[in-house]
Amino acid sequence: MSELVPWFLLLHVLGAIVAFGPVFAFPIIGAMGGAEPMHVNFATRVSHAIGDKRVTPVALSMPVTGIGLIWSASVDLFSPGSRWLLFGIVLYVIAITFALAVQRPTVERIIALTAGPPAGALAGTPPSGPPPGLKETVAKVQRGGMITGVLLLAIIYLMVVKPNFGF
Repeated sequence: MSELVPWFLLLHVLGAIVAFGPVFAFPIIGAMGGAEPMHVNFATRVSHAIGDKRVTPVALSMPVTGIGLIWSASVDLFSPGSRWLLFGIVLYVIAITFALAVQRPTVERIIALTAGPPAGALAGTPPSGPPPGLKETVAKVQRGGMITGVLLLAIIYLMVVKPNFGF
């Protein structure tokens, strides 16, 4: 089935670009929203919508095209020369699980915290700052973004360089 390798490779690379390219814009969107507190909810909802409508669905297609590549190229995942691929798959599972189980709910918490008017605005008193817990939640998303970013860069390194670990 080697004639299918270029097609699966094309789909896999295009999927990776569509799925993971936008995540590098999230810190810019977040910083701009943070610089203008009245827009933090909108900026967070934009990032969340991109994640839900593009990143997650296409990221979840990566195993399908990856399995297609492995099958069509007759790759033995457990051979010494394929350890880079096995390691990349493990990192992908960690990254996608973390993104869906930790990052997504935390971003949804930011949306909920910033959905209403600032505390005190309805009572006629001046707003007293961000909602309780917002700064900590934003910091958690930022740390999580760094973690997933490092995992993504490690996966890209493995897929491009295909290092021989020598063990």
